[in-house]
Amino acid sequence: MTPEQLKASILQYAIQGKLVEQRPEEGTGEELYQQIQEEKQRQIKEGKIKKEKSLPEIKDDEIPFEIPESWMWVRMGDCTGYGQPKLKISPKDIHGKMWSLDLEDIQKETGKIFSKTMASDKKINGDKVVFNKGQVLYSKLRPYLKKILVAPDDGICTPELVPFDTYLVDENYIVYVLRSPHIDYAINSVTYGVKMPRVGTDTMVNLLIPIPPLAEQKRIAAKIEELLPYVDRYAIAYEKLDLLNAKFPEQIKKSILQYAIQGKLVEQRPEEGTGEELYQQIQEEKQRLIQEGKIKKEKPLLEIKEEEIPFNIPESWKWVKLGNVGSWSAGATPPRNNPAYFGGSIPWLKTGDLNDGYIREVPEYITDLAMEKTSIRINPMGSVLMAMYGATIGKLGILEIQATTNQACCACIPTTGMDNKYLFYYLMSIRSVYIKMAEGGAQPNISKEKIVNSLIPLPPLVEQKRIVAKIEELFLYYNRLPK
Repeated sequence: MTPEQLKASILQYAIQGKLVEQRPEEGTGEELYQQIQEEKQRQIKEGKIKKEKSLPEIKDDEIPFEIPESWMWVRMGDCTGYGQPKLKISPKDIHGKMWSLDLEDIQKETGKIFSKTMASDKKINGDKVVFNKGQVLYSKLRPYLKKILVAPDDGICTPELVPFDTYLVDENYIVYVLRSPHIDYAINSVTYGVKMPRVGTDTMVNLLIPIPPLAEQKRIAAKIEELLPYVDRYAIAYEKLDLLNAKFPEQIKKSILQYAIQGKLVEQRPEEGTGEELYQQIQEEKQRLIQEGKIKKEKPLLEIKEEEIPFNIPESWKWVKLGNVGSWSAGATPPRNNPAYFGGSIPWLKTGDLNDGYIREVPEYITDLAMEKTSIRINPMGSVLMAMYGATIGKLGILEIQATTNQACCACIPTTGMDNKYLFYYLMSIRSVYIKMAEGGAQPNISKEKIVNSLIPLPPLVEQKRIVAKIEELFLYYNRLPK
């Protein structure tokens, strides 16, 4: 249950007579209603209020829900002065010592006043309405905002705020009735105006409200005041929990990847060999391919220093450079002003096409002529791609097709002995490192040089495959978590 739902439930319970017990010694709503009518007649005779036309009798099919037997349904105009004329004051009669209240000074839902501002500190345009301490102030403009409160002092307000007296009815109780979900819905379902909806006076004076005995009204208002601080505390805890829940799936994913690259996700098995043995096999394979002219000899990578190593790994693993375990290259963009280079049959991938998953199709294609005239390389199926520029830095993909890329994308053809999915998940686990590594103001980027000189922990090949299998098994559960 959200804090808003909890608060709404409390208010609904309150107006249904379920928040506090009924006490026979406190009388009935019927008795109070008769006293209210007597009080109104007295004030009419004394000239304090004007006589209003009689309101229609309440019919059974109007009653929205059951209330205790000791309560009574009445129309709001019968127990409040909502429909009474309001005292207006023109700008020339407004002096600086008057407290001036506008709608923007009132917090929605709670009715709290942000700040008490004197008329001298405001630009007064048009007539204002006078209100007195203890009157209920109700915003007839956009009533769904529930800007409803009891005036703490005398003052003047915008005509969009309606001040009214209550007759032998607790003003705090009326405020909570008007904020309750059912009454609020009844009001907002009959507003007029689209952009700035308002509620009419006839709607408000004819509004049905449940009236308990006065003492019970006060107990209800006191109980709500007692409970609201707990709702506020609940709201703080709920927000923290909501934030935690929002972060939780991503934290789980990061933890899985972190455990994987530290050798904590699966056990090490001596019979599978060591990272050192695999590294030697990789180097021998690379030398063979160089001798056969299948790959070019690259300049030696920088030696790994002790202070570069970011965390401990199992003894059977080995820290190596990314350039040691694959052939890396950036792509290129054929000149856009030559239409002969585009619209062919060769997939051409941009960093925006990377999806942190498998790439099976791309939106753009280039021609054989573009391949012939530019330095673009075709990357085979299984290549691992990573974005190097801008907001997409560290975004990844694994090719399930042969494809070329633009210059913002670095592609790795893993050597024999390097599982492409292990490489993919490793790069995903250290994405934040590459983002921090990025240089440049308007277009931050990382270079191929930085990528090939980055470290990767190398387990035996069979263990790499077991790590990948375990990651993907756990990710199935991760994907079922609410996001």
